[in-house]
Amino acid sequence: MSKISRREWLALASASSAFGLSACATPNGAAETQPLQTLAAAKGMRFGSAMGAGQLDDARYREIMLRECSTMVAENEFKWYSVYPAPDVVNFEPADRLFAFAGENGLTMRGHTLLWHRPEYSPQWVNDLEFESASATADFVEEKIARVVDRYAPGIYAWDVVNEAIDDQTGKFRETSLSAKMGEQLIDHAFHVAKAHAPNARLVYNDFMSWETTSTAHRAGVLRFLERLLSRGVPLDGLGIQSHSNYEMPDEYTTDKQREWVAFCDEVAGMGLEMYITEFDVNDTRLKPDIAYRDALIATYTRDYFDLMLAYPQVKEVLAWGMVDDQNWLQGFLPRADGVLKRPTLYDKDYKPKAIREALAAAFKAAPYRQPI
Repeated sequence: MSKISRREWLALASASSAFGLSACATPNGAAETQPLQTLAAAKGMRFGSAMGAGQLDDARYREIMLRECSTMVAENEFKWYSVYPAPDVVNFEPADRLFAFAGENGLTMRGHTLLWHRPEYSPQWVNDLEFESASATADFVEEKIARVVDRYAPGIYAWDVVNEAIDDQTGKFRETSLSAKMGEQLIDHAFHVAKAHAPNARLVYNDFMSWETTSTAHRAGVLRFLERLLSRGVPLDGLGIQSHSNYEMPDEYTTDKQREWVAFCDEVAGMGLEMYITEFDVNDTRLKPDIAYRDALIATYTRDYFDLMLAYPQVKEVLAWGMVDDQNWLQGFLPRADGVLKRPTLYDKDYKPKAIREALAAAFKAAPYRQPI
């Protein structure tokens, strides 16, 4: 099918509700029989996770990655603040280590990201630049992107070429030192450079718009942005849907919000774009601290969310944003007032699988097959 209808989605929601909490209640039980990568591959998808260079020294983390994942993405090591920390400094060492680990262990690798279009996550020296012209900006950006792509192509099957170019509050294109002379042509240029240097890779726009009410303007802005890119002939293959749920809790994933999210995904699919779940985790900032309660609620939400998303044949892969709770970025983002450790990922701090892992496994098993990338 080309897209999921509201009627089909409602049928999925009903089936998912019947799933309930019981199927996720025993994370160490018999349900954990096949790696997630195997379950995903059976339906034409890849499953993987983000990994940081520091985790290469963690034997238990490596073991989880190699058992569960067929693909991986560097959490921070490909970003400009890591590769280009100062005007005259280029640091590929952490990225090289991750790239080598993937190659040595048969993991495919996704590239993230060639241009993070947000000043707060750019090196300050880049933010301070004042270009004389659009052509001078274009030359600077091309050199920075080409250097990264050329080093790792053809070992990267997909690139998040641009990350978070749309302001989540206004839905408008962000302004940065790089866009001052080029406007949105900066984004077009980044994609064309990536295409020239990695002609066989999937080229992706990645962003964190979500089903949350706080994301209404963001969703609308991303849709119009994608339309503009396609109308200008930008070589865009798909949308990376980060799938963090940050500001609203899993029990706020209501039917009305799901309908609005389906409408968004329908529009993306209708543009002929692939979709990728690129950074999945679940925030529990405002949930009561009881572990069994949080785990059950997060597992139910995970099954509901993935039953909806995996019904789209355009969804080609699922990546968690880390596999172990205490190593996940959400521990420092919107922290819990009670100081309790968050439980946002598939494995707990003792490296044991949780109910959320079984919920995702069940969603893979229930998903229809799609043509793989």
